[in-house]
Amino acid sequence: MLDNRRTQTCIQIRIPKDLHEEPVISRLVSHYGVTIIIADAQVSTNVPQHSCFHLQLRGTVSQIESALTYLDELDLEVLHQSSPEENGW
Repeated sequence: MLDNRRTQTCIQIRIPKDLHEEPVISRLVSHYGVTIIIADAQVSTNVPQHSCFHLQLRGTVSQIESALTYLDELDLEVLHQSSPEENGW
């Protein structure tokens, strides 16, 4: 059964250079239905190995869990994650 409670969670992800051409953040919206707020982004031309994004994900618990599973399947480094239970709204 899907959990349709609305919630939000904050994460920081690093997207490696080899995925820079992939629409990773766009897919979170289009495929998983979450709303994304980009709190901060660091894309450096001096250190092009990765880009770092601080994101706030908003949606249902099920949408956010699916989006986080997608990021995990891409093997992205999630540096900080607050649990949806801590930030429910």
